[in-house]
Amino acid sequence: MSVLVNKDSKIIVQGFTGSEGTFHAGQMIDYGTNIVGGVTPGKGGQEHLGKPVFNTVDEAVQKAGADTSIIFVPPAFAADAIMESAEAGIKVIICITEGIPTADMVKVKAYIDGLEDCTLVGPNCPGVITPDEAKVGIMPGFIFKKGKVGIVSKSGTLTYEAADQVVKQGYGITTAIGIGGDPIIGTTTKEAVELLMNDDETEAIVMIGEIGGQLEAEAARWIKADGNRKPVVGFIAGQTAPAGRTMGHAGAIVGGADDTAQAKMKILAENGVHVVESPAKIGEMVAKVLA
Repeated sequence: MSVLVNKDSKIIVQGFTGSEGTFHAGQMIDYGTNIVGGVTPGKGGQEHLGKPVFNTVDEAVQKAGADTSIIFVPPAFAADAIMESAEAGIKVIICITEGIPTADMVKVKAYIDGLEDCTLVGPNCPGVITPDEAKVGIMPGFIFKKGKVGIVSKSGTLTYEAADQVVKQGYGITTAIGIGGDPIIGTTTKEAVELLMNDDETEAIVMIGEIGGQLEAEAARWIKADGNRKPVVGFIAGQTAPAGRTMGHAGAIVGGADDTAQAKMKILAENGVHVVESPAKIGEMVAKVLA
Protein backbone atom coordinates (compact mmCIF):
# COMPACT_ATOMS: atom_id res chain seq x y z
CA MET A 1 0.00 0.00 0.00
CA SER A 2 0.99 3.64 -0.23
CA VAL A 3 -0.43 7.02 0.65
CA LEU A 4 -1.47 9.90 -1.62
CA VAL A 5 0.16 8.65 -4.86
CA ASN A 6 0.81 5.24 -6.45
CA LYS A 7 1.17 3.50 -9.81
CA ASP A 8 -2.55 3.93 -10.50
CA SER A 9 -2.62 7.71 -9.92
CA LYS A 10 -3.55 9.62 -13.08
CA ILE A 11 -1.39 12.71 -12.89
CA ILE A 12 -1.47 15.99 -14.78
CA VAL A 13 1.11 18.77 -14.75
CA GLN A 14 -0.18 22.35 -14.45
CA GLY A 15 2.29 24.66 -16.15
CA PHE A 16 3.21 21.69 -18.35
CA THR A 17 4.89 23.53 -21.22
CA GLY A 18 6.90 26.01 -19.12
CA SER A 19 10.60 25.39 -18.46
CA GLU A 20 10.14 24.03 -14.91
CA GLY A 21 7.10 21.97 -15.82
CA THR A 22 8.82 20.54 -18.88
CA PHE A 23 12.01 19.58 -17.06
CA HIS A 24 10.37 17.94 -14.05
CA ALA A 25 7.57 16.32 -16.05
CA GLY A 26 10.27 14.70 -18.17
CA GLN A 27 12.00 13.42 -15.05
CA MET A 28 8.72 12.05 -13.68
CA ILE A 29 7.89 10.30 -16.96
CA ASP A 30 11.39 8.78 -17.06
CA TYR A 31 10.83 7.48 -13.51
CA GLY A 32 7.71 5.67 -14.69
CA THR A 33 5.12 7.99 -13.19
CA ASN A 34 1.71 7.78 -14.84
CA ILE A 35 1.53 11.28 -16.34
CA VAL A 36 -1.67 11.43 -18.43
CA GLY A 37 -1.20 14.98 -19.72
CA GLY A 38 -0.71 18.58 -18.77
CA VAL A 39 -2.49 21.93 -18.62
CA THR A 40 -1.39 25.15 -20.30
CA PRO A 41 -4.20 27.60 -21.16
CA GLY A 42 -4.22 28.43 -24.87
CA LYS A 43 -2.19 25.36 -25.87
CA GLY A 44 -4.94 22.76 -25.64
CA GLY A 45 -4.91 20.18 -28.41
CA GLN A 46 -1.14 20.17 -28.73
CA GLU A 47 1.20 17.39 -27.62
CA HIS A 48 4.16 17.89 -25.28
CA LEU A 49 6.64 15.21 -24.14
CA GLY A 50 4.40 12.72 -25.89
CA LYS A 51 1.42 13.66 -23.72
CA PRO A 52 -1.72 15.68 -24.51
CA VAL A 53 -2.02 19.31 -23.48
CA PHE A 54 -5.36 20.61 -22.18
CA ASN A 55 -6.61 24.18 -21.78
CA THR A 56 -8.18 23.55 -18.37
CA VAL A 57 -7.97 21.07 -15.52
CA ASP A 58 -11.65 20.25 -15.99
CA GLU A 59 -10.90 19.17 -19.56
CA ALA A 60 -8.04 16.97 -18.30
CA VAL A 61 -10.37 15.35 -15.78
CA GLN A 62 -13.07 14.74 -18.39
CA LYS A 63 -10.80 13.48 -21.19
CA ALA A 64 -7.92 11.80 -19.34
CA GLY A 65 -9.53 10.84 -16.03
CA ALA A 66 -6.98 12.87 -14.06
CA ASP A 67 -7.20 12.55 -10.27
CA THR A 68 -3.85 14.03 -9.20
CA SER A 69 -2.15 17.30 -10.15
CA ILE A 70 1.32 18.75 -9.70
CA ILE A 71 1.63 22.52 -10.07
CA PHE A 72 4.54 24.44 -11.63
CA VAL A 73 2.68 27.73 -12.11
CA PRO A 74 4.27 31.14 -11.30
CA PRO A 75 3.48 32.49 -7.79
CA ALA A 76 1.01 35.15 -8.94
CA PHE A 77 -1.22 32.53 -10.60
CA ALA A 78 -0.59 29.47 -8.42
CA ALA A 79 -3.45 30.03 -5.99
CA ASP A 80 -5.93 30.12 -8.87
CA ALA A 81 -4.32 26.96 -10.28
CA ILE A 82 -4.82 25.14 -6.96
CA MET A 83 -8.46 26.18 -6.72
CA GLU A 84 -9.08 25.31 -10.37
CA SER A 85 -7.83 21.78 -9.68
CA ALA A 86 -9.95 21.43 -6.57
CA GLU A 87 -13.05 22.71 -8.36
CA ALA A 88 -12.48 20.22 -11.21
CA GLY A 89 -12.51 17.31 -8.75
CA ILE A 90 -8.79 16.55 -8.47
CA LYS A 91 -8.26 14.48 -5.30
CA VAL A 92 -4.57 15.13 -4.62
CA ILE A 93 -3.00 18.51 -5.47
CA ILE A 94 0.76 18.90 -5.06
CA CYS A 95 1.98 22.48 -5.37
CA ILE A 96 5.72 22.93 -5.91
CA THR A 97 5.55 26.71 -6.48
CA GLU A 98 7.51 28.86 -4.05
CA GLY A 99 6.66 32.47 -3.13
CA ILE A 100 2.85 32.39 -3.30
CA PRO A 101 1.57 35.47 -1.41
CA THR A 102 0.33 34.55 2.07
CA ALA A 103 -2.95 36.40 1.45
CA ASP A 104 -3.57 34.14 -1.56
CA MET A 105 -2.89 31.03 0.52
CA VAL A 106 -5.37 32.15 3.20
CA LYS A 107 -8.09 32.03 0.52
CA VAL A 108 -6.84 28.69 -0.86
CA LYS A 109 -6.71 27.09 2.59
CA ALA A 110 -10.28 28.17 3.37
CA TYR A 111 -11.47 26.88 -0.01
CA ILE A 112 -9.73 23.48 0.27
CA ASP A 113 -10.85 23.00 3.88
CA GLY A 114 -14.44 23.43 2.72
CA LEU A 115 -14.19 20.48 0.32
CA GLU A 116 -14.46 16.78 1.02
CA ASP A 117 -11.95 14.32 -0.39
CA CYS A 118 -9.41 16.87 -1.63
CA THR A 119 -5.85 16.94 -0.29
CA LEU A 120 -3.38 19.76 -0.91
CA VAL A 121 0.34 19.15 -0.35
CA GLY A 122 2.50 22.28 -0.27
CA PRO A 123 3.08 24.89 -1.60
CA ASN A 124 6.86 25.38 -1.58
CA CYS A 125 7.44 21.66 -1.26
CA PRO A 126 9.45 18.92 -3.03
CA GLY A 127 6.35 16.79 -3.61
CA VAL A 128 5.45 13.19 -2.83
CA ILE A 129 7.12 9.95 -3.89
CA THR A 130 6.08 6.33 -3.56
CA PRO A 131 9.23 4.52 -4.71
CA ASP A 132 9.01 2.39 -7.85
CA GLU A 133 5.45 3.62 -8.41
CA ALA A 134 5.10 7.39 -8.68
CA LYS A 135 7.40 10.38 -8.31
CA VAL A 136 5.19 13.46 -8.16
CA GLY A 137 7.71 16.16 -7.38
CA ILE A 138 11.24 17.40 -7.87
CA MET A 139 13.14 14.92 -5.70
CA PRO A 140 16.01 12.80 -7.08
CA GLY A 141 14.17 9.52 -7.59
CA PHE A 142 17.25 7.25 -7.55
CA ILE A 143 17.76 7.85 -3.81
CA PHE A 144 14.41 6.32 -2.89
CA LYS A 145 14.05 2.55 -2.68
CA LYS A 146 10.85 0.73 -1.76
CA GLY A 147 10.57 -0.37 1.86
CA LYS A 148 8.70 0.13 5.12
CA VAL A 149 9.64 3.58 6.47
CA GLY A 150 7.46 6.64 5.83
CA ILE A 151 8.92 10.14 5.76
CA VAL A 152 7.22 13.45 6.56
CA SER A 153 9.34 16.55 6.17
CA LYS A 154 9.21 20.34 5.95
CA SER A 155 12.58 20.35 4.17
CA GLY A 156 13.30 19.05 0.69
CA THR A 157 17.01 18.40 1.10
CA LEU A 158 16.53 16.77 4.51
CA THR A 159 13.89 14.50 2.96
CA TYR A 160 16.50 13.26 0.50
CA GLU A 161 19.13 12.93 3.25
CA ALA A 162 16.78 10.91 5.47
CA ALA A 163 15.76 8.64 2.59
CA ASP A 164 19.38 8.01 1.66
CA GLN A 165 20.28 7.09 5.24
CA VAL A 166 17.27 4.79 5.67
CA VAL A 167 18.10 2.99 2.42
CA LYS A 168 21.77 2.62 3.39
CA GLN A 169 20.66 1.00 6.66
CA GLY A 170 18.92 -1.69 4.63
CA TYR A 171 15.40 -0.33 4.90
CA GLY A 172 13.41 1.48 2.22
CA ILE A 173 10.61 4.00 1.93
CA THR A 174 6.85 3.47 1.63
CA THR A 175 5.98 7.08 0.81
CA ALA A 176 7.88 10.31 1.44
CA ILE A 177 5.80 13.47 1.82
CA GLY A 178 7.40 16.90 1.61
CA ILE A 179 4.79 19.16 3.23
CA GLY A 180 6.52 22.48 2.46
CA GLY A 181 7.96 25.25 4.56
CA ASP A 182 5.52 28.12 4.08
CA PRO A 183 3.46 29.70 6.90
CA ILE A 184 0.21 28.38 5.37
CA ILE A 185 0.28 24.92 3.81
CA GLY A 186 -2.27 22.28 2.92
CA THR A 187 -1.37 18.97 4.58
CA THR A 188 0.08 19.45 8.07
CA THR A 189 2.73 17.36 9.80
CA LYS A 190 0.04 15.66 11.91
CA GLU A 191 -2.14 14.87 8.89
CA ALA A 192 0.81 13.38 6.98
CA VAL A 193 1.93 11.33 10.00
CA GLU A 194 -1.65 10.10 10.43
CA LEU A 195 -1.75 8.91 6.80
CA LEU A 196 1.43 6.90 7.33
CA MET A 197 0.36 5.63 10.74
CA ASN A 198 -2.74 4.16 9.09
CA ASP A 199 -0.79 2.63 6.20
CA ASP A 200 -0.37 -1.14 6.65
CA GLU A 201 3.04 -1.29 4.95
CA THR A 202 4.63 1.55 6.95
CA GLU A 203 6.35 0.18 10.06
CA ALA A 204 8.19 3.32 11.20
CA ILE A 205 8.02 7.04 10.46
CA VAL A 206 10.67 9.74 10.15
CA MET A 207 9.31 13.20 11.02
CA ILE A 208 11.50 16.16 10.10
CA GLY A 209 10.51 19.62 11.28
CA GLU A 210 12.05 23.00 11.85
CA ILE A 211 11.73 26.12 13.94
CA GLY A 212 8.53 28.14 13.73
CA GLY A 213 4.90 27.24 14.33
CA GLN A 214 3.38 24.34 16.21
CA LEU A 215 2.98 21.65 13.53
CA GLU A 216 5.48 19.22 15.05
CA ALA A 217 4.13 19.65 18.58
CA GLU A 218 0.59 18.97 17.38
CA ALA A 219 1.81 15.86 15.55
CA ALA A 220 3.73 14.61 18.60
CA ARG A 221 0.72 15.00 20.90
CA TRP A 222 -1.45 13.18 18.37
CA ILE A 223 1.10 10.34 18.14
CA LYS A 224 0.99 9.84 21.91
CA ALA A 225 -2.82 10.11 22.03
CA ASP A 226 -2.96 7.52 19.24
CA GLY A 227 -1.04 5.10 21.44
CA ASN A 228 2.42 5.35 19.82
CA ARG A 229 1.41 2.52 17.48
CA LYS A 230 4.55 2.79 15.36
CA PRO A 231 7.98 4.16 16.25
CA VAL A 232 8.58 7.74 15.10
CA VAL A 233 12.07 9.21 14.67
CA GLY A 234 12.13 13.00 14.90
CA PHE A 235 14.57 15.72 13.94
CA ILE A 236 14.11 19.50 14.25
CA ALA A 237 16.26 21.75 12.08
CA GLY A 238 17.36 25.20 13.22
CA GLN A 239 18.93 24.54 16.61
CA THR A 240 21.33 27.47 16.20
CA ALA A 241 18.87 29.86 14.55
CA PRO A 242 18.66 33.36 16.11
CA ALA A 243 15.24 34.31 17.47
CA GLY A 244 13.06 36.54 15.30
CA ARG A 245 14.78 35.88 12.00
CA THR A 246 13.24 33.97 9.10
CA MET A 247 15.58 31.13 8.13
CA GLY A 248 15.18 30.03 4.50
CA HIS A 249 11.59 28.88 4.68
CA ALA A 250 8.93 31.55 5.09
CA GLY A 251 7.36 29.61 7.96
CA ALA A 252 10.65 29.08 9.80
CA ILE A 253 10.57 31.98 12.20
CA VAL A 254 10.61 31.79 15.99
CA GLY A 255 7.68 33.78 17.33
CA GLY A 256 7.52 32.39 20.85
CA ALA A 257 9.28 30.17 23.38
CA ASP A 258 7.61 27.01 22.02
CA ASP A 259 8.75 27.74 18.46
CA THR A 260 12.45 27.05 19.11
CA ALA A 261 14.13 23.82 18.04
CA GLN A 262 14.99 22.97 21.65
CA ALA A 263 11.40 23.41 22.84
CA LYS A 264 10.06 21.30 20.00
CA MET A 265 12.60 18.55 20.62
CA LYS A 266 11.55 18.43 24.28
CA ILE A 267 7.85 18.16 23.32
CA LEU A 268 8.62 15.39 20.83
CA ALA A 269 10.60 13.39 23.38
CA GLU A 270 7.91 13.81 26.04
CA ASN A 271 5.39 12.31 23.62
CA GLY A 272 7.41 9.21 22.78
CA VAL A 273 9.17 10.35 19.62
CA HIS A 274 12.78 9.12 19.26
CA VAL A 275 14.56 12.47 18.82
CA VAL A 276 17.97 12.82 17.18
CA GLU A 277 20.06 15.97 17.54
CA SER A 278 21.75 15.68 14.15
CA PRO A 279 20.35 14.70 10.75
CA ALA A 280 23.36 12.39 10.43
CA LYS A 281 21.81 10.15 13.10
CA ILE A 282 18.41 9.61 11.43
CA GLY A 283 19.33 6.35 9.70
CA GLU A 284 20.98 4.87 12.79
CA MET A 285 17.92 5.65 14.92
CA VAL A 286 15.56 4.12 12.36
CA ALA A 287 17.63 0.93 12.40
CA LYS A 288 17.59 0.93 16.21
CA VAL A 289 13.81 1.33 16.56
CA LEU A 290 13.13 -1.33 13.91
CA ALA A 291 15.69 -3.83 15.25
